[in-house]
Amino acid sequence: MSDQTLQNKRIAFLATDGFEQVELTKPWQAIQSAGAEVVLVSPRDGKIQGMNHDEKADQFDVDLNVKDASAENFDGLVLPGGVANPDTLRTCEVSVSFIRDFFKQHKPVAAICHGPWTLIEADVVRGRRVTSWPSLKTDLINAGAEWVDEECVCDQGLVTSRNPDDIPAFCEKAVEEFAEGKHAEQTV
Repeated sequence: MSDQTLQNKRIAFLATDGFEQVELTKPWQAIQSAGAEVVLVSPRDGKIQGMNHDEKADQFDVDLNVKDASAENFDGLVLPGGVANPDTLRTCEVSVSFIRDFFKQHKPVAAICHGPWTLIEADVVRGRRVTSWPSLKTDLINAGAEWVDEECVCDQGLVTSRNPDDIPAFCEKAVEEFAEGKHAEQTV
């Protein structure tokens, strides 16, 4: 019997080629097991390429092009890492706007590893406590965030973690925040 904590919730996963596969698949399984509908959103149609560090992994079918997606239709957002994935997403204005809209609507967002790179571009980390892959530390601080080296950090509905080793804590906190829903204090 599966947990139904997130029954009637719809969670978007925003990714493109080069995402760290386990940072998509493990949260996907945890959130789906909690009862949510999960939707793979991407600026690409068709399939996107997962990675196991620097090796190609599996390809995944995109459910919805980000140009046709609206944060209004989701209860939360997950941003997997991998180096190429967020680097590409942060140069795609429609993807950045999609991310920013979750913050404007006070909806929970979970970003792991290199995923917070996109949050910098969306200008939503100023004044927030976050963590990430260590190489993003200076970028996040320069964008106004307080960066800490912790397994999982939650600041008003924004869940961040450092790397694949943190996935269990990341998934647990993401499910909790998605279940809680809107955060009145989460602002752009």
